[in-house]
Formats: sequence, structure tokens, C-alpha cells
Amino acid sequence: MQMAREYGDIVAFKLGRQDVVLLNHPDYVKDVLVTRHRQFHKGGPLQRAKRLLGEGLLTSEGDQHLQRRRIAQPAFHRARIAAYARAISDYGARTGARWQHGATVDMAGEMMRLTLGVVSKTLFDADVEAEADELAQAFAEALEYYNLVTWTPEATERFARVRHRLDTLVYRLVDERQQSGNDRGDLLSMLLAERHMTNEQLRDELMTIFVAGHETVANALTWTWYLLSQHPEAETRMHTELREALGGRQPDSSDLAHLPYTRQVLSESMRLYPPGWVIGRTALSDYEVGGYVVPAGTVVLISQYVMHRDPRFYPDPERFDPDRWTPEAVAIRPKYAYFPFGGGVRQCIGESMAWMEGVLLIATLAQDWTPRLLDGHPVGTRPLVTLRPRHGMKMILQKRTGPC
Repeated sequence: MQMAREYGDIVAFKLGRQDVVLLNHPDYVKDVLVTRHRQFHKGGPLQRAKRLLGEGLLTSEGDQHLQRRRIAQPAFHRARIAAYARAISDYGARTGARWQHGATVDMAGEMMRLTLGVVSKTLFDADVEAEADELAQAFAEALEYYNLVTWTPEATERFARVRHRLDTLVYRLVDERQQSGNDRGDLLSMLLAERHMTNEQLRDELMTIFVAGHETVANALTWTWYLLSQHPEAETRMHTELREALGGRQPDSSDLAHLPYTRQVLSESMRLYPPGWVIGRTALSDYEVGGYVVPAGTVVLISQYVMHRDPRFYPDPERFDPDRWTPEAVAIRPKYAYFPFGGGVRQCIGESMAWMEGVLLIATLAQDWTPRLLDGHPVGTRPLVTLRPRHGMKMILQKRTGPC
């Protein structure tokens, strides 16, 4: 943020010995992600993620990435995503039924547990609720290691233990499905149908979907509950919409069209606190941008966090305002002034599902609960692979009385 404010749309600097260029304009974002995407690969910025994810959809390159994406794409078809809606709402209702009025919870942990259950059920038809807390902790520890500058022998050994715990779960899911022989039409069945895929390749794809599918939505929801607790007018307006559209019942996919303000709340939350806060690419050849030449081998960064707070596109950018996301407001803004799910050929494959999941879970829980930030709880960001709250998010659960 400071570099963008002081130096503008193109900023060159070094991280250790690595040359880096930060780009801060929607035209440049489109150029890197869409128009000239073949001039870049993920390379350096995601090499460390391969320690956990292997050669999955997120980290693979070129033809291998296209092949993996074609295999997974049918699981995220619009009709199939709509079929996941009931399970999403059910898991949200189960979380709400477990909550107790007046209890203090870490909302970040609650949302991680919830979204882990959702992704396990919808994409792998597996119920991991009994071990959700342990798995969420393991994922959190694994992601902590992503930001380590130096890997000590102790850190390497601890990471190996965490990875083994997660591998045990993934290989168990594969073994159980292979032994049953059932094709359940989910992502796991589709991957197993690809006879040429090894168990290691299956493991890499499943681990990628687990991490990307629960971590990002959980963070988006956590920040949304925080922002709603700080902006009662927006919260009241959302509750009015929920009452009129749902009347206290669980939402389904057909209700999404009737919850535009709830989606605007989520959109504004992901503007201020985008789960994916920065994208890195390595230039494969010299790259000309804005009158400068970026040499081959340079890491090019584009940051959702920085772009989403640019006053040229978002007046008073630090202010939470869901009305930025009316159709009229969106129409006059450059497309790549907002890119929480990336863009181009590597745009998040689960974007449609993430939107549906986020809106349905907010709608399900907000009808019965109004979480309030615990007095004195510090709120800060921890930019790991995703943008987590630095101190968790301690909130007091308040049960709503009467119709939402």
C-alpha cells in the first residue's frame, strides 16, 4: 500500500536478490492475467506451496494445468453447483444449532470448521465433522510454513508431520471410494474415473481443493461477520432482506436471486479483505508495460488488497459500503479494479460455488444470530497465502428473537 501510494502504478523493488515489480492499475492486471498471460508462469511465488499441494490445479503450469482443469470443470458446472445448495444450508444450520447464546467463540475457527465440512461433503461426499477441528488446525499450521524465510530442520520436521496428517485423510478418502466402486457424480468420482492418474496425482488435486475450497470462503465469512458487527445499518438492511425473502426458512439456490443485498455485503467484504490478497507471476521473457521493460525472470505482483483500496475506483476506500455493488455502480468501474478470484485462464475454478456458498451460509446463520466483536479484541490482518485475521476473531454470539 505504501509503495503504491508513493510511487504509483509501476513500482520496482527487490526481495533479497529477486527483482520484483508491483503493478497497480486494472489495465495492467488484465494484461498479466488475460491478454499476455502466456508470457508468465506462477514459478517462484508458488514453488513453496508445492511442498503441501504438489502438482495440483493451483500450482501446475501449461498443458498439465489445462488437462487438470478440464477434468475438474464438470464438478463446478452451474447445475451441479445448484445441487450442492441444500448441503451447504444444512451444514450452516448445524453450526447454528451448535451455537449458544452469550458464548464467546473464535469466528475464524468456526468458519474454518464449517467450510471444511461443506467442501468435504459437496465435492467428496465425505463427512469429516468429527475431525474438523484437528484438520483445520493442521491446515493452519501448514500454511504458516509458507511464509517462512528460512526452513530450519525443526520446521521441516514439523511440516512433515502436518503434511502426513493431511495426507492420511486424503488417501483414506481415495481408498474408501476405490473400494466402494461407487460413482457418486462428485469431483472425487470424476478424478478416479481418469484411469491414467496416479494416487499421488489424485492426492495433489484433492489437497488443492481442500485448501482452496475451505480456506478462502472461511476467511471471507470471518471478515464479513466482523464488518457487519461494526456497521449496524448495513446489518439491519440485510436482515430485512432475509426476512422478506426467506421468512425464517433455510435458503436454497433458487433464493439467491432474491438476496442481492446479502451478496453486496459479501462483495464489499471481499473488497476490503480479499481472501487472496496478492498474485505473483514470473516473466518468461522481457515484458513491456507502461513505457518500461520488465526483464525476464522478474516477479510481477498484482495485489487485490492494494487495487481494491484504490481511491480512483473506490471513493473513500476504507469505508464499508455494500452499495458499491449495485449493478449501476459496477457497470462504471473497470472490470479488473476488482478481482478477488483472479482472472483469465487461471481464474478460480470454484468461483461460482464460492459465491453461492458464502451467500447461503450468511443467510442461514444471520437469520438466527448476530455475532458481536468481543470488547477490546484486537483486529489485524495476517497475510499468509490467504488474508487471515492476525488474532483470530473473538465474537459473542447473540441469538435473534422472533422473525429475522
